[in-house]
Amino acid sequence: MDNFTKYLLTGLICVVALGQFVQVITRYILQIPVMGLEETMAYPTIWLYIFGAVNASRENTHIRANVLEIFLKTERQHTILAILGEVISLIVGMWLLTWAWDFTRYAWRVWKESPTLYIPTFYSDVALVVGLALMMLYTAGHLVRHINTLRHGAAQ
Repeated sequence: MDNFTKYLLTGLICVVALGQFVQVITRYILQIPVMGLEETMAYPTIWLYIFGAVNASRENTHIRANVLEIFLKTERQHTILAILGEVISLIVGMWLLTWAWDFTRYAWRVWKESPTLYIPTFYSDVALVVGLALMMLYTAGHLVRHINTLRHGAAQ
């Protein structure tokens, strides 16, 4: 899974960078804007952002403001704080996931298309529910890992 994620994110970054490069060259140097390029670039850009967040969740490297860690002395206290953080993340994430699911159902029902090329926007709209579902799976995995650490006494 790590290799797939690595190659997927690398491919998406390359596609977005190449699209921006083509946009700059054609629009500002050649003075010939490519019609619909921004529209098509929205799809890999959205998936790149979402899968970047999923990757941060997988690696457990999201930006955190753990001010309480300054006051905690033992590893056990840090683990309990991590468990509390994961539980709150799961609650908020599941709440957002229900909203994303409702939005995905709406996008499926309405089946909007992009204004110039008539590409269905569903293909970018579904990224949110996929990304949030994957983030919740990784968050649940981290929660289980922290609970096991606390239970087996490694965090004393």
